[in-house]
Amino acid sequence: MEKIRFKGDLGEEIELYVIDTTKLAGEDYLLASDVEAGDGECYIFKDVSPEGSEEAVYEPVTDDSALDYLLSVFAEQLDDIDLQF
Repeated sequence: MEKIRFKGDLGEEIELYVIDTTKLAGEDYLLASDVEAGDGECYIFKDVSPEGSEEAVYEPVTDDSALDYLLSVFAEQLDDIDLQF
């Protein structure tokens, strides 16, 4: 499983495992977790990278209705994993 590093709001580095990615309405999203396997915290991020950027920029999805919809999309893609928020 791919592991990526994020910079937090305070400049700290956070390492997360990418569980899955999807593209909806031309926007890229990824589902990440703080653990490689088992129970852990899940996060959904939206790619907000400027066009042509060499480095990806992701922001957490915070809108509850968007989170619910994206969770259902990822749950359908990952039918062998029980996702709960």
